[in-house]
Amino acid sequence: MSADIAVVDYGMGNLRSVSKAIEHVAPAMTVVVTSDPAVIAQAGRVVFPGQGAAPDCMREIDARGLRQVIIDAAHSKPFLGICMGMQVLFEHSEEGDTTCLGLLPGTVQRFPAEAMFDAEGNKLKVPHMGWNNVHQTAAHPLWAGIEEGERFYFVHSYFVQPDSPDLIAGFSHYPFPFTCAVATGNIFAVQFHPEKSQNAGMALLGNFVTWNPGEGEAACDMSGAACA
Repeated sequence: MSADIAVVDYGMGNLRSVSKAIEHVAPAMTVVVTSDPAVIAQAGRVVFPGQGAAPDCMREIDARGLRQVIIDAAHSKPFLGICMGMQVLFEHSEEGDTTCLGLLPGTVQRFPAEAMFDAEGNKLKVPHMGWNNVHQTAAHPLWAGIEEGERFYFVHSYFVQPDSPDLIAGFSHYPFPFTCAVATGNIFAVQFHPEKSQNAGMALLGNFVTWNPGEGEAACDMSGAACA
């Protein structure tokens, strides 16, 4: 089975809504939800979504033999990480003291209870759930046509802390600024759910399916353990 776009299936995540959203913005492309490493390897583009807990995610990735093909895809083709599919690209998650894929330098941290109060002193809930403004910190083809400060839909208790500020493509507030989008080379990854974010999310997915990394962008050298 060949695919223009492979949506990685490791048993976690709302894969149907992701695939349907991509089909909507790319009706002429073949979109396949798959756990077959060969199909992922042959696809022109890869989407790596996910929900749930980091330890479960990494266990299922390895149980299905998907670790290497995910790493290879991030080296070689347009690659979109969503939610947990963003977090496990980093080196380590506080959730379950989990070693992740190590493609990007940095960690994944839980929203700290002592900081979860708004300006009026009201306690904020974790997980962070609902619509929030996203501020673009770097120009990128996937932001094309999306207004600065546009609202996207979030559901998460953890956030990424990149070691290099050069990775950060966007941030949001809850209640402090946290990274919600990263970009380097072939990789663009977001904490929010574009498939649940109405017009703005469809615009981002539409940009992804036409994105050709390297056209006017610096390529990412990922020959080492991480891409800085």
